[in-house]
Amino acid sequence: MKKTYLVTGGAGFIGSNFIYYMLKKHSDILLVNLDKLTYAGNLENLKGVEGDTRHIFVQGDICDCTLIRNLFEQYDFDYVINFAAESHVDRSIACPEIFVQTNVLGTVNLLQRTKEAWYNQETKSWKADKKYIQISTDEVCGALGKEGLFTETTPLSPHSPYSSSKASADMFVMAFHDTYNMPVNITRCSNNYGPYQFPEKLIPLIINNARHHSQLPVYGDGMQVRDWLYVEDHCKAIDMVTSSGKVGEVYNIGGHNERENIFIVKTIIGQLHDRLQDAGISEDLIKHVEDRLGHDRRYAIDPEKIKRDLGWYPETCFEKGIVLTIDWYLENQEWLDHVTCGEYQQYYKKMYKNRR
Repeated sequence: MKKTYLVTGGAGFIGSNFIYYMLKKHSDILLVNLDKLTYAGNLENLKGVEGDTRHIFVQGDICDCTLIRNLFEQYDFDYVINFAAESHVDRSIACPEIFVQTNVLGTVNLLQRTKEAWYNQETKSWKADKKYIQISTDEVCGALGKEGLFTETTPLSPHSPYSSSKASADMFVMAFHDTYNMPVNITRCSNNYGPYQFPEKLIPLIINNARHHSQLPVYGDGMQVRDWLYVEDHCKAIDMVTSSGKVGEVYNIGGHNERENIFIVKTIIGQLHDRLQDAGISEDLIKHVEDRLGHDRRYAIDPEKIKRDLGWYPETCFEKGIVLTIDWYLENQEWLDHVTCGEYQQYYKKMYKNRR
């Protein structure tokens, strides 16, 4: 039978890649894509699925009780996959209230509406073969030292308003499982990269600035370490957790690609310099700026559980993924120009221009 999904935040970076992945892999599905279309949610991300009857776009807010309730009544979803989130640490430092509104209250609203639709109060039972998937982040665990990896049992210890809001959402998801026996999974991923990522994040920011010969801002000494995960590998993992993950479990999704931020920046410079034969793209563009408040030094994820239990593994090493990513941005410069006009320019000036 056809499976019906409510995908929230499906016009954003990871959400839109998930839409493409699912439509490519599965023929008999219906994806209802709910997105508020904030600065990071962009209908241009979905041009490739225009006209596909398996994809229905709805503009709206996950905090809207009536809208979510009506969508459940109309489509009787089998799965809810919650990508919708404010996700940039710098923005959370500047305005934490927005992160609480979307990431915490929005998640609770989704959980409540899902419970209304799937839980029978009289029989105290849930409809069969339903599941809610919360897309989370490794940042909820805080920071690591020079050694070790986050596992699914690592205590939550968030350090930024963003990661605190995501940790709170995770705790509400597990509370609904523990209290009501709601069928849920949580996935926690490392740093994603790939097509359609908004250029407030490191890789598209550096690509965009370098091609314009603009300064390349690097926080502090640039030696912060992240585990990089190509977005299509992440989408594959989410699909597997949705269909086969054990109810109530958390699954870490990591790429085994730990790299320092400064290494990422220099790699992109070298790639663009060589490909574009542009002498103006060089390491002279790098500008070390005042570090982010509360900047975690290192994150790294242990994905052994999802490998062992579900057979998932990351197929894209960083050396391959960064080439695919740069290729996409060079081939889609019109998209990049569109998303970096207007409000983005004001944000960029606020974040970087005045930093020492």
